[in-house]
Amino acid sequence: MVSVAERGERAERRLVYTGYCGFVLIGWNSVIVPSVIRSIEHDFHQTDASFALFYFLSALVYACGSFGGGLLTERVGRGVVLPAAAVALGLGLVFQAFALSWPILLLTVVPVNLGAGAIDGGINGLFLDVFREARGGALNLLHVFFSVGAFVAPFVIGLLVGAGLTWRAIPLAAACCCIPVTYLLLGAALPPGRHSSTSVPKDETSTAASLVPFVGLAVSIGLCVAAEASVSSWVVRLLSGAPIALATGVLSIFWMGLTLGRLLSNRYADRFDYYNFTIACMLLSSATLVAALFSPWLLLAALFFGLNGLFIGPIYPMIIALGGNIYSERLATLSGSLSAAAVVGSLVYPPLIGLMAQTIGIRGGMLGAALLGIPEIFGIVLARASANRVRTM
Repeated sequence: MVSVAERGERAERRLVYTGYCGFVLIGWNSVIVPSVIRSIEHDFHQTDASFALFYFLSALVYACGSFGGGLLTERVGRGVVLPAAAVALGLGLVFQAFALSWPILLLTVVPVNLGAGAIDGGINGLFLDVFREARGGALNLLHVFFSVGAFVAPFVIGLLVGAGLTWRAIPLAAACCCIPVTYLLLGAALPPGRHSSTSVPKDETSTAASLVPFVGLAVSIGLCVAAEASVSSWVVRLLSGAPIALATGVLSIFWMGLTLGRLLSNRYADRFDYYNFTIACMLLSSATLVAALFSPWLLLAALFFGLNGLFIGPIYPMIIALGGNIYSERLATLSGSLSAAAVVGSLVYPPLIGLMAQTIGIRGGMLGAALLGIPEIFGIVLARASANRVRTM
């Protein structure tokens, strides 16, 4: 006979595995268009500036999905919001696969990114709720699975498209993967996440009276994702002189490094002060991106892009963990709001690179992404100082 404790452990493991599957899915989805950008440009006769608009709209809707999903979760619960988000993502990918014109393809960013954004913020909030004692490690491991989807996808897509498969088959295959994820979400015993049912643990300090720490974290996470998205969105285009398999291979190396960084952080992040660990990652990620952009050989550049991924990988989940520790009584809204703030940077800067391509070039735009590490650090310092000040009042 299975004890109550064993049933509880099984239910928690199912929650965790469901979260991992959801993040593999949105990780894969995040690099579909960047990986087939050459094919789409050819089929629809578009330019880099056109994709600046595509990336802008995608990021805007993703932010709405993350923020709105967090607020909606506090009202109707995760058991409704997360399965609905998976369905929206799947339907959007089907529409994307069968889009016959550029305007129709632009419209598909709405269901795709509303669904993906809600899954992102929702599952982050779920893990903040389940893992209250070691959030840094748990969130880094969760984001490993996002990275797995994102670094495997370009390699597989590059080989398939290079072998002659139409790019339209790629989003269609991803849409099929939404079916088992939806099934898992419907069958999982998800914590409701409603604000009225969330109690504040006695050992956690609330700073809900102050929004200053949130502002600092929001600025930092937005700039971090801006730099990450700049590499992910434009490195294949930057290496346009190389064969498609090599260019997408460098993108996979970047995501492989990002995956390894999060996997290592799962083991070691909780041994350090969260703030200091995050700042060190920011410094090293900026330095390695500069090195990658000025490397004279492709193999050396690929190495530095991998190192850039290694150091930038832990930043996003660590900022989410810091926010969870500061605002422990509003985890659903906190995770959704920070996930939305994360997208604001990618809403502005990666599309701007497409516009700058005609003047300073893609390399110059990506160099600017490396310099974003400076204000990222200021945001973390502001969050730490303001949170400590509120706690001592």
